[in-house]
Amino acid sequence: MKAIVRTRYGSPDVLQLQEVEKPVPKVGEVLVQVHAASVNTLDWHVMRGQPFLLRTMGGGLSKPKDPRLGVDLAGRVEGVGANVTQFQVGDDVFGMGRGAFAEFACAAENRLALKPTDLSYEAAAAVPIAAVTALQGLRDKGHVRPAEQVLIQGASGGVGTFAVQIAKAFGAEVTAVCSTRNVDQAHTLGADHVIDYTQEDFTKQRQRYDLIVAVSGYHPISAYRRTLRSSGRYVMVGASSHLFQALFQALLLGPVMSRMGSKKVGGLLSNPSQHQQDLAFLKELLEYGKVMPVIERRYALSETTEAIRYLEEGHARGKIVITV
Repeated sequence: MKAIVRTRYGSPDVLQLQEVEKPVPKVGEVLVQVHAASVNTLDWHVMRGQPFLLRTMGGGLSKPKDPRLGVDLAGRVEGVGANVTQFQVGDDVFGMGRGAFAEFACAAENRLALKPTDLSYEAAAAVPIAAVTALQGLRDKGHVRPAEQVLIQGASGGVGTFAVQIAKAFGAEVTAVCSTRNVDQAHTLGADHVIDYTQEDFTKQRQRYDLIVAVSGYHPISAYRRTLRSSGRYVMVGASSHLFQALFQALLLGPVMSRMGSKKVGGLLSNPSQHQQDLAFLKELLEYGKVMPVIERRYALSETTEAIRYLEEGHARGKIVITV
């Protein structure tokens, strides 16, 4: 089968399309014939081995232990390992696997869900990591409630476009923060208010929010805290390569600052144990039309290098999909 692989850490130039052996599902795993995958910030961090902490978490210190790349996928079940009970050959699924930039990939049974019938493989592949991150940030960490004032910073990217829609599905009044070229898109996604960050800084306005979800937040934690209502919550759900310091500050300083009053400040660490139930929850939102993936660009498997290079530029609107 064809797959994107790399033998060392580095820029997108280290990626190669090669013929490799088809993977065999282990106990509790499903073999998926991949019809589409999508690119996430996680992929290029893993590709580059940055921050170095990623290498210490099983990735390989000097070179990648696993040459494959990619997580988000959608496709058809080709085979199942022992003890798999929820899926059978022929099922259309979406979720998170290993080496998704390939014609076939394996995924743990509890990280997959049945694909919404009316959703294309490309649209389904755009969902998993970005939408689950948005959901966990809003619901589990942010405890969003109906009629609350919710601000989504970074509302035009993969996580942000889902966050705006999910917050609306929970009944919140949503303010989206994005650049000028994405203002119309934010309104289309359902945002009640849109702030163009090139024109104004929301942390310096009088408006206060019950919940702020920042995708790659770059303001000081104190600025976010000041912009919250008395019982407000701030959640940072991601960081680009030069913003990991801000994420670590949210994770480490957030709990300390949260004890200094009623405002809660912190960062999100994804909970893999509930990925399947989150995918099932998102499946319902997708089927009812309350959430729809925003796909900016599609690339062929052979163009994965170009896809990741474009994502690294930091201007993607919504998701980038790899069609296999």
